[in-house]
Amino acid sequence: MKTCPNCTSSSYIKSGIVNQRQRYKCKECNYYFSVNKIGKKIDNYYVNKALQLYLEGLTYREIERILGISHVTILNWVKKYNIKRPAHTNYHPTYKILNSEELGNYFQKKENLSGAGVVVTELGDKFMLIKWERFRE
Repeated sequence: MKTCPNCTSSSYIKSGIVNQRQRYKCKECNYYFSVNKIGKKIDNYYVNKALQLYLEGLTYREIERILGISHVTILNWVKKYNIKRPAHTNYHPTYKILNSEELGNYFQKKENLSGAGVVVTELGDKFMLIKWERFRE
């Protein structure tokens, strides 16, 4: 049930249509309001994954390309949840999208395991491997 956003009264009447949305008038305080627009809801899995990738050091646009979610939306989530990225001044992340077989082959090579930190995260039916290497001077 709708209530007036100004006085929270449930006593209102219809008062026309504005921008294809029903407009109402509160009988108690004479405030005009419209029903809230139902936005596109993004599954919490993608919100968590986007924030995780952000914390791993990926840029907003990289996350946009991987998940298919607008970089502006991701920026808004970072602000909304007050996410602070730790400073990684001596390291830079690189990432690869691999299937399970490619991931197994990656870890079989010894040179891939030395001199860097690695995180593997699920990404739908594939896996994302994020690797931090020291900046070479």
